[in-house]
Amino acid sequence: MNIGDKVRLLHGNEEGIITKISGSGRIEIEIEDGFKIPAMKNEVVLVNASEKQYFNREEKTVQTGQSLAPVKESKADDNIYLSYVSINDKDLSVYLVNHTDKDYLFMASEMQGESSRTLSSGNFTAKTSIKIDEKAIPQFEKWPTLFVQFIPINRRMEKMEPAFEKKIKFKASSFFKSQHETPLINKKGYLFSLLDQTKTLDIHQLNKELNEEKEASPVSQQFTRPPKEIDLHIEKLSDEHEFMSNTEMLRLQMETFEKNLNYAIATGMDEITFIHGLGNGVLRKEIHKYLSQLENIKYFQDTQKSRFGYGATLVRIN
Repeated sequence: MNIGDKVRLLHGNEEGIITKISGSGRIEIEIEDGFKIPAMKNEVVLVNASEKQYFNREEKTVQTGQSLAPVKESKADDNIYLSYVSINDKDLSVYLVNHTDKDYLFMASEMQGESSRTLSSGNFTAKTSIKIDEKAIPQFEKWPTLFVQFIPINRRMEKMEPAFEKKIKFKASSFFKSQHETPLINKKGYLFSLLDQTKTLDIHQLNKELNEEKEASPVSQQFTRPPKEIDLHIEKLSDEHEFMSNTEMLRLQMETFEKNLNYAIATGMDEITFIHGLGNGVLRKEIHKYLSQLENIKYFQDTQKSRFGYGATLVRIN
């Protein structure tokens, strides 16, 4: 077994990617919801690629940190790609691939807290690739956040395109199932689309929204009654979850939970159900801890697992 292998627990339904292996026979597995669970090597079995194909479970998309970014296997789109190409069974070369007709100025850096290190920068010519770094698979969990910035270059008078940037922090469950042919390099690599998933910042719209929030008073604010069932699975809440850390995902899930619970209380709802899944139980524990501190909650309980197919909590409101 190696880091990056997909495995299934022998005494459970969980599947995940091996992210850490210790000499004592213990491993760490990152399951689909982003949480990590410990296990022994003799407690798991490798998931064979032929098994996935037989049951039609092969993934057809590349999961990036901001959304699911489809990568066509027949012909690559005009796009900018990030690709990790194998040097050997332990090391990867990191490439940026400009599969567009436009030139860019670029900078690629690694970030740790408030510090950064520039890996590469300069002109990024159309239809070229640039090697920016090398990475060791056994050190996957320690890879710093990758920060890339691109400024389009107009060689003639034409419509201006916005500059864009992206911070990238991978999860093993998405990284190791993203292998595709890398455009221009023509080698298999862990391939991620950058350009079509980029979001630019509309300063005027942001200022307008901030001013509207500032002008609105608490008395005049209208609360919208939420649905009776709120799905807190991270893929339902954000298109950017693949690059989010476990802490960031949990924070977003709890913010969504708290907001909808407050709205349910403010609009006079009798009950509301939060679907949080099973996973390793971290989100469920945080929700139950929060609810136990509120005075206007009659009770809360695990509810109807057979109906939802995964964990949920019913909240009865005073």
